Amino acid sequence: MGLSSLEKMVQLQKNTANIRNICVLAHVDHGKTTLADCLISSNGIISSRLAGKLRYMDSREDEQVRGITMKSSAISLHYAKDNEEYLINLIDSPGHVDFSSEVSTAVRICDGCIIVVDAVEGVCPQTQAVLRQAWLENIRPVLVINKLDRLIVELKFTPQEAYSHLKNILEQINALTGTLFTSKVLEERAERESESQGNPNSDPGEQVYDWSTGLEDTDDSHLYFSPDQGNVVFASAIDGWGFGIEHFAKIYSQKIGIKKEVLLKTLWGDYYINMKAKKIMKVDQAKGKKPLFVQLILENIWSLYDAVLKKDKEKIDKIVTSLGLKVGVREARHSDPKVQISAICGQWLPISHAVLAMVCQKLPSPLEISSERVERLMCTGSQTFDSLPAETQALKAAFMKCGSEDTAPVIIFVSKMFAVDAKALPQNKPRPVTQEEMARRRERARQRHAERLAAARGQAPVGRSSDGGALEASPEAEEPPGEQQGQSETPDPVPQEESNQETFIAFARVFSGVARRGKKIFVLGPKYSPVEFLQRVPLGFSAPLDDLPPVPHMARCTLEHLYLLMGRELQDLEEVPPGNVLGIGGLQDFVLKSATLCSLPSCPPFIPLNFEATPIVRVAVEPKHPSEMPQLVRGMKLLNQADPCVQILIQETGEHVLVTAGEIHLQRCLDDLKERFAKIQISVSEPIIPFRETITKPPKVDMVNEEIGKQQKVAVIHQMKEDQSKIPEGVQVDSDGLITMTTPNKLVTLSVRAVPLPEEVTRILEGNSDLIRSMEQLTSSLNEGKNTQVIHQKTQEKMWEFKGKLEQHLTGRKWRNTVDHIWSFGPRKCGPNILVNKSEYFQNSVWTGPAGKASQEASRHRDMGNSIVSGFQLATLSGPMCEEPLMGVCFVLEKWDQSKLEEQGASDKQNQDLVREGRGQGVSCCLGDGVEERQDRQDGHSEPLEKSPAQRGEPPLPDCYGPLSGQLIATMKEACRYALQVKPQRLMAAMYTCDIMATSDVLGRVYAVLSKREGRVLQEEMKEGTDMFIIKAVLPVAESFGFADEIRKRTSGLASPQLVFSHWEVIPSDPFWVPTTEEEYLHFGEKADSENQARKYRDAVRKRKGLHVAEKIVEHAEKQRTLSKNK
Repeated sequence: MGLSSLEKMVQLQKNTANIRNICVLAHVDHGKTTLADCLISSNGIISSRLAGKLRYMDSREDEQVRGITMKSSAISLHYAKDNEEYLINLIDSPGHVDFSSEVSTAVRICDGCIIVVDAVEGVCPQTQAVLRQAWLENIRPVLVINKLDRLIVELKFTPQEAYSHLKNILEQINALTGTLFTSKVLEERAERESESQGNPNSDPGEQVYDWSTGLEDTDDSHLYFSPDQGNVVFASAIDGWGFGIEHFAKIYSQKIGIKKEVLLKTLWGDYYINMKAKKIMKVDQAKGKKPLFVQLILENIWSLYDAVLKKDKEKIDKIVTSLGLKVGVREARHSDPKVQISAICGQWLPISHAVLAMVCQKLPSPLEISSERVERLMCTGSQTFDSLPAETQALKAAFMKCGSEDTAPVIIFVSKMFAVDAKALPQNKPRPVTQEEMARRRERARQRHAERLAAARGQAPVGRSSDGGALEASPEAEEPPGEQQGQSETPDPVPQEESNQETFIAFARVFSGVARRGKKIFVLGPKYSPVEFLQRVPLGFSAPLDDLPPVPHMARCTLEHLYLLMGRELQDLEEVPPGNVLGIGGLQDFVLKSATLCSLPSCPPFIPLNFEATPIVRVAVEPKHPSEMPQLVRGMKLLNQADPCVQILIQETGEHVLVTAGEIHLQRCLDDLKERFAKIQISVSEPIIPFRETITKPPKVDMVNEEIGKQQKVAVIHQMKEDQSKIPEGVQVDSDGLITMTTPNKLVTLSVRAVPLPEEVTRILEGNSDLIRSMEQLTSSLNEGKNTQVIHQKTQEKMWEFKGKLEQHLTGRKWRNTVDHIWSFGPRKCGPNILVNKSEYFQNSVWTGPAGKASQEASRHRDMGNSIVSGFQLATLSGPMCEEPLMGVCFVLEKWDQSKLEEQGASDKQNQDLVREGRGQGVSCCLGDGVEERQDRQDGHSEPLEKSPAQRGEPPLPDCYGPLSGQLIATMKEACRYALQVKPQRLMAAMYTCDIMATSDVLGRVYAVLSKREGRVLQEEMKEGTDMFIIKAVLPVAESFGFADEIRKRTSGLASPQLVFSHWEVIPSDPFWVPTTEEEYLHFGEKADSENQARKYRDAVRKRKGLHVAEKIVEHAEKQRTLSKNK
């Protein structure tokens, strides 16, 4: 198939039924980009000889150097089959875990995907991750089992062994799909049950839970991969061949005379052929019969490889002639057998035909989008489709229809913004020069040359006159060149400046309507809500679109440029029909990372992208020359826009921090910052490793595993007294860790205790942070009296389910009624710590907002309560150990005494009444005047006059301590910190899960590197049929820098790890530990200066933050003397 023209592509875009939007997903190094190369070569864009070597979709230099894909990029291909022409928008995506965010952006705008699996390595961790992403986005997968040549050349399998191995791989993938399907069915069934629970007529016998009920009724056969269904292709992309069993079924049905339909069902599976009876029978293993797949397919491929590798020329010629192929002289004589194999197999079993035919048959067109997927895309947060406005629900029909009429609403989703050099844009490319222009330029060059010669001979005036004569002779002829010269030479500096700039193009897909250049369209941010639009615009969605009042998270822009994405190139388009992938220019001021574009404001923003990797690696960045700070700030803004996963923060210290998903991702971001976006030299700090602070139950054994006895207790109490001496006066500490503090003006007393939360509860709090955030928004809007957000029943159900989970895990006498008394979560009101209010004086919990039972008493004390909550938020945001956030701590407010405040308030009221009687009404009216106040203070009446704010409902304040709200915040914060310090404190480290594939001979070295870096192996299993081991381990993020490089060096490149952020784990060692018993002194010595992991981490963080670190630099600065004489 030759190179398709732009006109052909534009024509194909209009036939929506024949469009396929697909992405290629796989684990790193399983052959995605090589497969993409083979498909691209079928369109004549690159040579078939270069397929697999060129890696056309890897357009970045660092991608070519490292040999891995780092971004998702699209290309449009033309494919013709059975008089039908198809347009295939192919998106190549990265397999490395650091760039899994790019996979999310690709999956969102596709309808189907090709899952590529290495025939040797089988299902790997990232294969599972991408399959899950495809499942969550509701897109249909097909399977390509790649690198079959490795089974022949490397593992030297027989065809029978290869068949068993391939069967195992298929079973593993189908098991994964089955797990995803089962969880979905059971979720749906649980939802239906919760709805029917309200039905009182149900029979009690029906309540017995049978987990398999939903599964037996639901048909799932179409979900699984099976060659007889036509959704599996076996291939070797590097050698350019691939096949589905349909190809062989067609050939053998003619040769053997068995129907094609029968062969399709029996070519895969344990069937064998009885040639005498011309019948296909089930394999009887005892007789040693070969399955059809082995006999008719694999053995032929094996014999071809065998002949080429052994350079058996006669056999090769025989095979070539029997297949009716033509192999060029150059390929036939080539010394590299790979060239011969790809030349023969590329004609016999072209991979592009096998894969693209499967894609066109098995993957859906944009018209076949499921209603379930549309509803999921349109429902953000905890909304359900039924709760959306009627106009919004009506858009579902436009999605499903995918119509291109003028009346159809235009809906486009931008999944990411990518940077392109301004010179690469079609409008900035130099246009081809015509023959006339070339003649003019030649003439102009001759004249200049004659001028220079004349000037050199000293006849400059003559030269000028002749030049002038020439100009006069043909004014019309020479004017355009003059203009041309002006055009081509004078604006040169401007393009130069422009070329230094990066232009952003939106990577998008049209879901409905036709996107036309110059069309005005609404840009809807992720927080936009059609409900809020209805409240702000009186006329609702029928309002004229040109003069709308400002609505938050909604902007209006024009589609300036539309591009056809062709891998490394862009082509200009005037309009793009629905169902197509496109690039949009001119949106960089409106879209940050992703957005929904719609011609109607009734469209909701699409659900946010689901990222598998969490950004965890952070570094501080600064310019080498401080004067270049503005360039750095601008460069970081551009980087933030260009990368879907990176986060840019400016910390309180003023540091510019870059948060990335891993080491390779960090390296790529820093290279981009230096070379593309900021174009300055930058200094990068050591990675900033995040920690969390927590408390634990008191230990039962000491550091030498002796049970803590009486002698130990004496020492501990002695140590505790020393610790308590650090706590300032005025702070009371009970033996059970209750801290009592009074505000500086001695009017309010607070008693706080810190209790460690069970691990399961911390996990629940972390997992439900979005729900907690929406509860907080709801409570705050109710408190302000807006009552704007109507709680949907589903959200309410989620809240009570969340509350039920907490009650289930917080059991026992210690936690009685705790859940009902939760007052706030922290830090930032949605973190994994809780504040419980058990004071008799005032009751209010996070649950009162949703239930709508906020009493009058609660609203009267709300201001003081808010101050206490703010103190708790500050305390949880930075703990006492090294100013890191807290995790898994419950603060209980046991006592809140403000009786003195009320007494004083009452006495102040009496005093004010006396003052009014004594001085008359006039003075109290002028209390706001500063002169009057100062005069009164001199007269000694400052106390009653200062209390004037009581009229405004504020509590009275002695002026030297500032407002009471500030005192309450500070007191609560300090009380929480002291409550933590009297309990055993621990650091929590961020942990990676680490998946390593290694051969048995380098296993020991892998373990050595892991143990050196505090890693812990969880499991190790051998891959069936190979000598590869899969090791699952956990590794602290703090120890992970340089880990991948070290493993590769130690194992000579035979093992490479995949690191994904997993969880937070308590570091068991106590950072404040000192030896107290005799045994500990004997074991650790007086200084106890052996390595303490937690103390090392704590001191490193404190040093970085500029906090005090207790360390002795030099103990005895004495010069060392040698007693023997120098000879």
